[in-house]
Amino acid sequence: MAIAGVIFIVAGAVLWWVQNRQQRRCNQLKLARPSKSADLEAMATAVSKEIGGGDWRDYVWLRGTPQTSTPLTSEFKQVPCVSYTSTVVREYEETVREKDSNGNVTTRTQRGSETVSEHQQRIPFDLVDDAGQVRVDPEGANIESVEVLNDFQPGTPAGGMLSYGPFSLVLGGEGGGGPRRTLGYRYKETVLPLDRPVLVVGTASDSTGNVAIEKPTQADQPYIITLKSHEALTKSVSQSAQIAFWSMVACLGVGAVLLVAALIG
Repeated sequence: MAIAGVIFIVAGAVLWWVQNRQQRRCNQLKLARPSKSADLEAMATAVSKEIGGGDWRDYVWLRGTPQTSTPLTSEFKQVPCVSYTSTVVREYEETVREKDSNGNVTTRTQRGSETVSEHQQRIPFDLVDDAGQVRVDPEGANIESVEVLNDFQPGTPAGGMLSYGPFSLVLGGEGGGGPRRTLGYRYKETVLPLDRPVLVVGTASDSTGNVAIEKPTQADQPYIITLKSHEALTKSVSQSAQIAFWSMVACLGVGAVLLVAALIG
């Protein structure tokens, strides 16, 4: 009982850290300044006249549509985009033997999965709004993408080569035998498309000589590119903080009760 109490206390401490982090993120999102691309250019110009260029920073959020003259093409679906993640997951089943406290052995079949291939790419792009455009460097950003593919292909491919459209991959020695029996392969792909408005929350800077949105240097300022509105994003992070808080309270409460019970007993 004491050990269980300690486990709950440790879990509560972890949840306290999670809640703290999420609350700081929520506070920073609320502090981000709503902006237009033209506002950023004007602000950078005004600051450079006062103190010189290259040192201006401002934590902002703005909405616009991603554009680029040289878009990426996603690996599976061949979708024009500025960011994509393509994943191949092997799904399998295996027989597991378990022994209980009386020495009785039971067998059961369980399913599992493992990633056999994952490829990510992202490129800088222009965020176009009704006031103009601003460059976005997505390096380090948390990009909430759109799922364009989730397709399960049963069985093991002949010749040990996976293929999906233009994609191909020679498999290693896992095959379909052994203790883990291959059920098939799942192909998944997410993209940040060119034709849908997005929200960008990050630091506007003129460090490169031109105004661009980039990853904040302050650790608790999130860098996010999402299809959500600023209000919906802030609400989501706030709800995560609340869930972590009440889970923390529950874990600490249960842990304290178990420890007291163990001491009394």
